[in-house]
Amino acid sequence: MRPIPLTRYLATRSRLVDRALDRFLPRATAKPSTVHKAMRYSLFAGGKRMRPVLTLAAAEACGGKIERALPAASAVECIHTYSLIHDDLPCMDDDDLRRGRPTNHKVFGEGIAVLAGDALLTIAFEILAQAAPTPRYSIAAQIRELADAAGSRWLIGGQIADLEGEGRKLTGAELRYIHRCKTAALLTSSLRLGAMSANATPAQLKAITAFGQNLGLAFQVIDDILDVTQTTEKLGKTAGKDIAATKATFPAIYGLEKSRAEARKLTAAAHTALKPLREKATRLREIADYLLAREY
Repeated sequence: MRPIPLTRYLATRSRLVDRALDRFLPRATAKPSTVHKAMRYSLFAGGKRMRPVLTLAAAEACGGKIERALPAASAVECIHTYSLIHDDLPCMDDDDLRRGRPTNHKVFGEGIAVLAGDALLTIAFEILAQAAPTPRYSIAAQIRELADAAGSRWLIGGQIADLEGEGRKLTGAELRYIHRCKTAALLTSSLRLGAMSANATPAQLKAITAFGQNLGLAFQVIDDILDVTQTTEKLGKTAGKDIAATKATFPAIYGLEKSRAEARKLTAAAHTALKPLREKATRLREIADYLLAREY
């Protein structure tokens, strides 16, 4: 059978994630309804679902079934959305627009936005606890995987380094540290959780991990480029925000052309990492190329 085009693959997997999230989350009318409305407002704001789609694609690449990976995929998206709600707060990146809509605190107020983010962070682990264990990976191991990526050493640590770096001239190494923590860690964990749901062998998990680390860094380099080359309308968030906040970015340190070359180099390294998985990783390779093409 001929494989479906990537755009259709992404759309169908995104819909699967949406349906799973709708099942896992409390209804908007459940008490206290304000926080459940706020959670759903940001979670169903039209994101591309790239991290959970990668979770499903990694499961397939390791010979697993996407149904078994849906709890992990849903949990990852809850973590990602919580981080966006908190990133947008006035005390953090102070943004008014996300995914083409007013940010959560602009609609519900800062207090509710903080609590909606907290609730999404918490429910992520409730959802992941419903996943099925595999012979190699217990539920505890899967929960520990996500908690580590979302914790003070990675996602939160990256956000702290990002805040502390504003207005300072950072080195390339310092910038890479921020991007590895703030972006690449959760993206890598998304892929690893998909592989775990498929009972990946150690060799498969190693390949998926290396792919994620390179892809995650490439993803953020491309985001940095888009921030200075695209419009607010196309991005769905405020363009030029990094420059206004005097944040260190790849274009600010290296310039656009070197940043583009770095994104290509990292994407090529991501491809190389997948060699042990051969044709089973075709979708992951296609997604890497698709993400790189966002810059053009």
